[in-house]
Amino acid sequence: MSKDMNQAPAPSGPLAGVRVIDLTQFVLGPYCTQTLGDLGADVIKVEEPGGDRQRMGKAPNSQTMGPLYVALNRNKRSVALDLKEEAGRALLRELVKTGDIFIHNMRPDAVARLGFSYAEVAKIKPDIVYVEAVGYAPEGPYAGRQAFDDLIQAASGACGLEQMINPNAEFRPLPSIVADKTCGLFAAIACLAALRHKEHTGEGQYVLVPMLETFTGYLMAEHLYDETYIPPLGRFGHTFTLTPNRKPFKTKDGYLVVLPANQAQSAKFMELGGIPNAYESERFLSAPKGGGRVKEYYAMMNEAAASHTTDEWMDLCKANSIPGMRANRPDEIFEDPQLKETLFEEREIEGQGPYRAMRPGLRFAKTPVSIRLDPPEVGQNTDEVLAELGLKVGS
Repeated sequence: MSKDMNQAPAPSGPLAGVRVIDLTQFVLGPYCTQTLGDLGADVIKVEEPGGDRQRMGKAPNSQTMGPLYVALNRNKRSVALDLKEEAGRALLRELVKTGDIFIHNMRPDAVARLGFSYAEVAKIKPDIVYVEAVGYAPEGPYAGRQAFDDLIQAASGACGLEQMINPNAEFRPLPSIVADKTCGLFAAIACLAALRHKEHTGEGQYVLVPMLETFTGYLMAEHLYDETYIPPLGRFGHTFTLTPNRKPFKTKDGYLVVLPANQAQSAKFMELGGIPNAYESERFLSAPKGGGRVKEYYAMMNEAAASHTTDEWMDLCKANSIPGMRANRPDEIFEDPQLKETLFEEREIEGQGPYRAMRPGLRFAKTPVSIRLDPPEVGQNTDEVLAELGLKVGS
């Protein structure tokens, strides 16, 4: 369990000493700034007095510590400022003077009305790295429109990915806030690149992260495929990714994904599953060449998989150098032996009680990352942060 929640532990991680002024809400921005916080940055989460709108949701002892907020806001300090009032804006301007990165995902006209466009922030801190996440690149016809994860998934082609395998599948977004999270990671990459430029030149700069263009490029990296060339050489979509056979095999008690790297490995898997000499068997050789043999291959692989439990297959695959892994249902990840050991950590939010945190995945030998601060209540750190500036609330 974590202790001394009111005190910020000594900085750690490769970004120790970097201060992020974070005006983001929802998912994209908080996921980006949490990543920077995990890497050691001092993230100052500037919230309106009512708090980030993602704070809503069930929580044991609070109306402002909902599960999505908790998942996206560790390693941050919360400062509550009413930016509709000049007093709040004045305090933010003082805070900007201490920042290395200023990031928001408000609409550009809204942040400009508050007085915190890039031009205004750069007057306060000329070497600031100013990161603005928007829905659409400004030179296109969608510029200025509202953007949320489902809207970006819709325009990027994500809603139709399942139909590329099954034409009867429903046309719908992927069941994850994947566009926001992906663009959040790209925003973090952009922050690091701009900091590198600043280190070499002393220059800050304006950085734009347009969601649609960023996410579509990520999503379609493999699926342009033969459409990469002009004129196209053939089909749209990555052949291996879209095969209907790309799915787990049913074992005696669960599921297993097997990805043999060559014929010898798949033959060994089938042998271990009770089908020796599969490629020389009558059932395989008598099948029509091409699609018929592919169909027979997967039939034999399915039969073999059903001969052992998932745990037995995990041991057999390891012993025989066959690429294989248990396939967990989403609610089974808590009992996965690898994830239990490496990902999940029980911590405690003061006044809220214990919660399940997911540790940062990255590992650094010299500058280790860690969870230093649990998600804060609204304005929990206002006094301490302003005191660091030599200011008081209301000054």
